[in-house]
Amino acid sequence: MNSAHFYVIIIVMSMGSEASDEILSLEKQMVSYFSDGAKLLGLPKSVGEMYGLLYSSREPLAMDEMVQRLEISKGSASQGIKMLRTLGAVLEENKPGDRKTYYKADVELKRLVGGFIKEEIRPHMESGSRKLKALEGDVDALPAGEEKEFLLERVERLERWSKRVQMVLPLLQKFLGTKS
Repeated sequence: MNSAHFYVIIIVMSMGSEASDEILSLEKQMVSYFSDGAKLLGLPKSVGEMYGLLYSSREPLAMDEMVQRLEISKGSASQGIKMLRTLGAVLEENKPGDRKTYYKADVELKRLVGGFIKEEIRPHMESGSRKLKALEGDVDALPAGEEKEFLLERVERLERWSKRVQMVLPLLQKFLGTKS
């Protein structure tokens, strides 16, 4: 245990168990909040839990500490850190005399959203465009009839939705000041 963690423990202990219970309860609520957000975005629950823990922590945390506090596997934590790094959601710190890597939440919304758009949304949009083109070709190959007309209308609607999202993403990135 480093001196910073020891200091935090002393402060919490001096506040009494009621205060430490309140802090732990608030930490759990933040972890739950980010866990729900991760699930909503299609990310693993553990990624949200890890970000929530880092977000609620005053001090950077090592991966083994996150594993212990969140009661998740090392493999899940390793994958979570990798994803959080890719999204630009965590910052790494090294402490003198300690070989561990410590992590803290990057709390800049524009970097979080920019990382999510770049790593998650754009690849899906590109993949989706290819799938729509293939789908359109398959529907065009159907024999004429009501079913073909219905499916063509649906594919065209999907293409319009896709174009709208592609128009909105750069605006969102510009609004947040992120890079494309």
